Amino acid sequence: MLVFRVVQIESLKIESGLKDRVYDALKSAIVQMDIYASEELPKLDERQMAEQLGVSRTPVREALARLEHEGLVRMVPRRGAFVVRKSKREIVEIIQVWAGLEGMAARLATELASDKELASLRSRFVTFDSTDKASAAIDEYSDQNIRFHQSIVELGKSELLKSMMDRLFIQMQFIRRHSVRNADRTARSVSDHILIIDALEARLPERVHELVVGHGLSLAEHVNEHIDYLK
Repeated sequence: MLVFRVVQIESLKIESGLKDRVYDALKSAIVQMDIYASEELPKLDERQMAEQLGVSRTPVREALARLEHEGLVRMVPRRGAFVVRKSKREIVEIIQVWAGLEGMAARLATELASDKELASLRSRFVTFDSTDKASAAIDEYSDQNIRFHQSIVELGKSELLKSMMDRLFIQMQFIRRHSVRNADRTARSVSDHILIIDALEARLPERVHELVVGHGLSLAEHVNEHIDYLK
């Protein structure tokens, strides 16, 4: 049985750059979906999306073709467009690749990021409770956590790395929306993130690479062992 997903998209004004705007709107809407909420394949309604955007179906089809090229959507002849879901094995592999790329970005950040940029990580992502004990709102699947890791990639100042990791972040956001919080993982994340910031500020490339990669691989292990809804 197929289930059509109602994708909430704001209407667009017809103007130059419409194709890119339709693409951006569809991609943003798809990223916000909980694609693992049901066992049914998440199917997109092309006509409905065009009506919500206030455009013809042609730019919607072109946007879907771009999203298919990126691996986010799959077009099935005579059946329509479906959001791609990953298996547990694929998600684990994504996290492993993410860990390796982020480790390189962190290493680059120790050389290329300014002192002010590195200090901003601590001010943005580390807080102190009433006992002055360091803590952070960095559940593995929270928006704050995603921003932390994106910040490290940006500080590496490599556009190639950033573009490669953007696609991986999308898959992590899908998983985040359908994952339960785990106290042990949260405690591990608090410790790991603070150690990563320490190593970045000290400009220790080998140390920060080891910490970032180890952090990512531990998440891959956690998903493999404890996330049961992925097949």
